[in-house]
Amino acid sequence: MKFTVLGAGMMGSAVAYDLALNGPGDEIILADIDFGAASRSARAISPGVKPLQLDVRNVGDLLTAIEGSSAIVSAVSYSVNYSIATAALQAGIHMVDMGGNNDVVHQQLSLHDAVQSAGITIVPNAGLAPGLINVLAMAGVRELDDVNEIRLRVGGLPQHPRPPLNYQITFSVEGLINEYVEKAIVIRGGKIVEVESMTDLEEIEFPQPFGTLEAFNTSGGLSLLPELMNGRVDSLDYKTIRYKGHCDKMRTLLDLGFASNDPLIVGGSVRTTREFFTDLLRKKLEFHDKDVVLARATITGQRRATPLTIAYEFVDYYDDHTRMSAMMRTTALPVAVIARMLADGTISQRGVHPPEACVPAQQMIDELAKRHITITKSIMETSR
Repeated sequence: MKFTVLGAGMMGSAVAYDLALNGPGDEIILADIDFGAASRSARAISPGVKPLQLDVRNVGDLLTAIEGSSAIVSAVSYSVNYSIATAALQAGIHMVDMGGNNDVVHQQLSLHDAVQSAGITIVPNAGLAPGLINVLAMAGVRELDDVNEIRLRVGGLPQHPRPPLNYQITFSVEGLINEYVEKAIVIRGGKIVEVESMTDLEEIEFPQPFGTLEAFNTSGGLSLLPELMNGRVDSLDYKTIRYKGHCDKMRTLLDLGFASNDPLIVGGSVRTTREFFTDLLRKKLEFHDKDVVLARATITGQRRATPLTIAYEFVDYYDDHTRMSAMMRTTALPVAVIARMLADGTISQRGVHPPEACVPAQQMIDELAKRHITITKSIMETSR
């Protein structure tokens, strides 16, 4: 099989690593606009990974690069995922991407009929959240006759927090700010509604050494789940996990306007306050310390008239052997698994489907267990 990975950053490199490790005879192309970056990553992964200089915005070059692929992976900016999807459609090749923007995902969904007719599958918005956590949520939903509530909680944290924010950057700074300032889409009282991010603060318990943490509304993590579950569930929400005190401190900064687009004169040049804040966060919070990802999906409902709560949970740490962060492992490795599922026919649905609608949960859990990401499941009878 041949896999083409677009983007040689941390996530794309991790996808290529997993594909090469689990398919020694496969052809892996790692493409990036920066050939040096692609070459360095390819050399570090395996002699079998071939680097390629590619600007994915050049449709002709993109089509040439992906020709003959069993599946392609987009690990580049969400802003080009729709154009990559149209190229995948034109070439008749399966595709999975890491998403990041629901408007782009809806553009991709508009291709569903054409993609289905072409006999291929496009899986947008894969990764951790949205992505893996949504797959686990739907696995719980499918075990129940009726569902009352779905609660998704995910956080990427430093193993050893540093004040004042007890946080380090584990992915895009711009993406982090978007999660904190954009409205969150949830279901309350059986209806889809918008709520403010960084609200509805709650305490959440995880095994030691973590103990009591906090969780609060953020945008984006639910992806298409509100639409899929509309009319089927009373309550659905997604919250980000942080060490206690983070929410109040960060919200104070946002309330002071640090994420606004107001003009700011810095050294004779005009920038927005948000641009200045983004640079400041990047400089102050990129510690590169070992990280951990904590996640829990809780689904409450009834099966054969018995009230049940189904919970999926995992805690994943920085991997000292591969020097791969927990955020890389829990985001990129599920994407690599999906790419292989597309290539080998495990995912047989055709068209454009988010992972929660097409990825077989138990097989995903089993595959991640082979990669030492252990997802536990519990079922508890609850009081009426």
